[in-house]
Amino acid sequence: MDSILVTGNGPLNGQIEIAGAKNACLTLMPATLLTEEPLTLTNAPRLSDIKTMTSLLQSLGAEVAAMQDGQVLAMSSHDIHNHTAEYDIVRKMRASILVLGPMLARDGHAVVSLPGGCAIGARPVDLHLKALEALGAELELKDGYVHAKAPGGRLIGGTIDFPFVSVGATENAVLAATLAKGTTVITNAAREPEIVDLVQCLRKMGAQIEGEGSSTLTIEGVDRLNGATHPVVADRIELGTYMLAPAICGGEVELLGGSLDLIGAFVEKLSATGVEVSATENGVKVSRKNGRVQAVDVTTEPFPGFPTDLQAQMMALLCTAEGTSVLEEKIFENRFMHAPELMRMGAQIDVSGGTATVTGVERLKGAPVMATDLRASVSLILAGLAAEGETRVSRVYHLDRGYEKVVRKLSGVGAKIERIKEA
Repeated sequence: MDSILVTGNGPLNGQIEIAGAKNACLTLMPATLLTEEPLTLTNAPRLSDIKTMTSLLQSLGAEVAAMQDGQVLAMSSHDIHNHTAEYDIVRKMRASILVLGPMLARDGHAVVSLPGGCAIGARPVDLHLKALEALGAELELKDGYVHAKAPGGRLIGGTIDFPFVSVGATENAVLAATLAKGTTVITNAAREPEIVDLVQCLRKMGAQIEGEGSSTLTIEGVDRLNGATHPVVADRIELGTYMLAPAICGGEVELLGGSLDLIGAFVEKLSATGVEVSATENGVKVSRKNGRVQAVDVTTEPFPGFPTDLQAQMMALLCTAEGTSVLEEKIFENRFMHAPELMRMGAQIDVSGGTATVTGVERLKGAPVMATDLRASVSLILAGLAAEGETRVSRVYHLDRGYEKVVRKLSGVGAKIERIKEA
């Protein structure tokens, strides 16, 4: 099992190119199941989760080819001969549930295993299923699989009122409603940039959708969708992560392809610590040149609030801040698993339920640590960049699910980091 060795090496300077968003690409890929015509995605990230979704789509009969070093995905679903998404693939990634809505919408039936993925809280799929039931789907849970069918072979437009915001359930509902007969109104819908990106792609395919970026989406079902070519939006979580690298180490780094519009709440908190953030012609520039950062309080919320997927990385920064910070996690329970690992590096953190109190120390110390999930793994790397001595992060297979070429990108701006291949 590979590990990553990081040695604190002073300020970072240079440029890092931001990849396409993993969470957007994993949502866009199942859209191929809605049409017999080709769907091509550009600016696709090169990640293990993308390979998992590729395998899942291929198992259903879709053709998926990665071109231009994996940054272009050419897909065609003209021959969907299998409507069962098997456990062996679905268990690897929660986003696999997103094939359910498109298959049900196009062919009126589907069987999909209940999904797996990072062990962060319960993250049930109940809202996905209730949304599809609101469109007329008949569902049965049997032997770990969702057996779904649309009476008469087609879903019917309806009203979907989510009791709380769910990005994945909103995505599944939107995908399913594009081919449903009649009008679908989704209230309390997620507003994330990945939802906006999905709607923009589906609109290119001929879908009739209004309201993206707001909490209410209105979808007029159409009889068929056509093919399209669509660029995957920049990854706001990768952007925020690499913005934190010069914040925690000092220096000045430009994030190429990034946009402040994607992470406004995060930028507000980062700026409050004393880090300089500005837009450039080609992206975003982050600079820290004077002393320690200042403590700030952070509460995770659905977009446009502070992203839960940047909480672990922000905690790494606040471990070295001047003062005491309080981080409140309101999206996922059990998402402070990185805290004990940061404490091994000398961080002062007190966790009580969904709240972590962090008292900053002047300098962290390198130590052997273990990644517990995707975002925790990169938070430990960030901490290692600012620590005294060597930090060895094990179980970095989590990292490969969400960050491409981490070692190359960070070493390119001066970090001392290497991947250790294990036998």
